[in-house]
Amino acid sequence: MIDKKNILIGVTGGIAAYKVVEVASRLKKSGANVRVMMTLAATEFVSPRTFEEITGNAVFVEMFGDAAHFHVAHVALADFADLILIAPATANFLAKAAHGIADDLLTTTILASDKPLLIAPSMNTKMFMNSATQDNLKVLKARGVKILEPAVGELACGTSGKGRLPEPVEICAVVEKFFASEPILSGKRILVTAGGTIEAIDPVRYIGNRSSGRMGYEIAKSAMNSGAEVVLVSGKSEVEPPDGLKAFIKVESALQMRDEVLKHFETVDCVIMSAAVADYRVKNPSAQKIKKSDEILTLELVKNPDILRELGTLKKSQVLVGFAAETQNILEYANKKLAEKNLDFIVANDVTAEGAGFGVSTNIASIIWRNGTVESFSKMSKADLAEKIIERVEKTLCH
Repeated sequence: MIDKKNILIGVTGGIAAYKVVEVASRLKKSGANVRVMMTLAATEFVSPRTFEEITGNAVFVEMFGDAAHFHVAHVALADFADLILIAPATANFLAKAAHGIADDLLTTTILASDKPLLIAPSMNTKMFMNSATQDNLKVLKARGVKILEPAVGELACGTSGKGRLPEPVEICAVVEKFFASEPILSGKRILVTAGGTIEAIDPVRYIGNRSSGRMGYEIAKSAMNSGAEVVLVSGKSEVEPPDGLKAFIKVESALQMRDEVLKHFETVDCVIMSAAVADYRVKNPSAQKIKKSDEILTLELVKNPDILRELGTLKKSQVLVGFAAETQNILEYANKKLAEKNLDFIVANDVTAEGAGFGVSTNIASIIWRNGTVESFSKMSKADLAEKIIERVEKTLCH
């Protein structure tokens, strides 16, 4: 699959650099043409000669020290690559890459390249979770850079947590997947709902909820990255829809969302209902703005249709994914919803937990399957959680 592909590996100054020797070896044995760039700091951990022996190619370190191999090294290396892999990627490298700083051969080559970039961060947990590092990762992801999530475990500094470089076999598997002949979800159609629905009280006021829509938009983006055609039906949200959608449909009320979802349901392979749909609506919204007069305003509410339950009764071969945003008894309520609405799996989270729920860029969630299996995840970005959800959709649809 990667036979004859040109892979450029950038190694930065982290102790996990030793693992990248095996990565280079595995890629070479798979038939790839591998070249390696190293920062000066990286050479403190692994000798360039080690990579030269493994790859059969010269290793590049100095910006102006490798003229014998290329006339303009950073341009030639950028043109050479079908894929650039940075492993391990230090916090310092992430900061420079996010802000376009080009002060050595590695960062200059990155800036001169228009090729796909895969970055595998590795560092101390506190450094990884620092808001500066997380902000830099968001910038890179927004540019389309693929970030390989660090593993959790023992770290070189003697602590344990998130920050380990994934094992070489895992890194190579991601590279293999990148060069697959076609994306896993190619030819599949996925409908995603996102944002919060709003129910009019009058032309000025409405009943709504705190959903930002970010989770659903990230799911739509991840599904597209896996090759799917995506229809995104969105309630109220300030998030910009991703480019490349098959259709982007903006709605306000639960009834409008129901109409649009049912309109597309028979033509899609999967529905992911991440929208926060209002359970009730005002029975008789006023045609004019209600003037402030009485101390108490009474509104009569009626129940909205349960879109997810309706899809559960209608589904044939479709994969159906729901969300359970709860404040207590999370697994109990999620399991009940999973069974009652005929879902394939459900994503459950406690919206009162710090770093989860509405209005933040992170989430803490569990995926619950029909067979009772529960996968629990620690706090991660909504983009990373979206990838995990789409990976489960891939397994359900394609296996």
